[in-house]
Amino acid sequence: MTPGTREAGPAAPPAGPAGAPGARAPHPARLPLVVYVLALGTFLMLTTEFVVAGLLPEIAGDLRVSVAQAGLLITVFAVGMVVGAPAMALVTRRMPARTTLLLALGVFAAGHVVVALGSGFPLLLAARFVTAVAAGAFWSVASVAATRAAGPGARARALGLVGAGGMLANVVGVPLGASAGQLSGWRGPFWALAVLALAAVPLVARHVPRDEGDRDPVPLRRELAAVRSGRLWLVLAACATTTGGVLSLYSYVSPLLTERAGLAAAWVPLVLVTFGVGSLVGTVVGGRLGDAHPHATTVAVAASTTVVLLAICLLSASALPTVLLVTLLGLLGLSANPVLSALAVRFAGVAPTLGVAMSVSAYNVGTAAGSWAAGGALDSDLGAVGPAVVGTGIAALTLVPVAALAVLQRRSGVRRTAGAGGSGGG
Repeated sequence: MTPGTREAGPAAPPAGPAGAPGARAPHPARLPLVVYVLALGTFLMLTTEFVVAGLLPEIAGDLRVSVAQAGLLITVFAVGMVVGAPAMALVTRRMPARTTLLLALGVFAAGHVVVALGSGFPLLLAARFVTAVAAGAFWSVASVAATRAAGPGARARALGLVGAGGMLANVVGVPLGASAGQLSGWRGPFWALAVLALAAVPLVARHVPRDEGDRDPVPLRRELAAVRSGRLWLVLAACATTTGGVLSLYSYVSPLLTERAGLAAAWVPLVLVTFGVGSLVGTVVGGRLGDAHPHATTVAVAASTTVVLLAICLLSASALPTVLLVTLLGLLGLSANPVLSALAVRFAGVAPTLGVAMSVSAYNVGTAAGSWAAGGALDSDLGAVGPAVVGTGIAALTLVPVAALAVLQRRSGVRRTAGAGGSGGG
């Protein structure tokens, strides 16, 4: 995931060594260790968000609720991220980054202990919500802390690595959690996540600078004015629909594979691994393609994702095509996310922290709405294929904002060319 520095950084051009505007910043060969530490944190955040997807039957059976009701543990986490990311970005805007990150990890660990010990479904929903607020705060602050630690010449690379920590969760964290849950009970992965979060505390305390107070000197009024950009909101709409389409299916992939395609439950973690590997590869490739052709990439990904989800709707009664299509969905479905995130930060202008937070929030708006609608479809006459039908419709909606952005970009390019020609002839 390598979105361009121009798009991933603030609107103002970086100063060179002598302070000259527009001079190219030095490009360090190696990122600081703190960036890798923060990537570990985002790995934990995304693992806990979606580990439930591989444990839904076990959770539902233990708590005596339906699988669709158990899916609310995914939905409520997404809602908590929606609230937590922008709210915590504003609340903690003048707190030291290290303090915010340590508090977030502490709340994250405590929330997982409550889930591991709890027996009432409402209590678990509340614990998941609070945990998600902490996760949203960590993700937003970690992204900005990583770019500042890396310096102007490596901001995009740092942002990409932090995001890759989240993608790695789909490859390693979620499948391992699903396998562990089948072997030791569904509460085991939550205990493990609590322990890992506490283990991350000393790493963050040691490597994140302690003197990073007043992290965002831009006045709040200017930040709020900056995020009124129409293009930013088109990007956020695309963030919501692209994620909502994919996660509608992914949240309920277990019943699709076992009840519809006829796979044994033991194979579900392996399919989750293939999806995760696909998403990791797709994110890297999509970021590289989007660096040169951001709008063409987002349009192509939206169209191809819609086609793959439609194919799943039509072919999900057969096991092999379903597994192959789920893997292909991982490869394509989230591959435009680094491009969209970079565009969100770019169009946020002087409010990059809030831009990151709003993109995180938008992704989770899509996750919450998609998983909620998919749960309803699962309980309808559509049955296990219902989530794929919902995902197809949501993914198709992505074509509207990404096409609008492409048109606006083309028009602005034409105007710039015309302006340059006019000034040259004057």
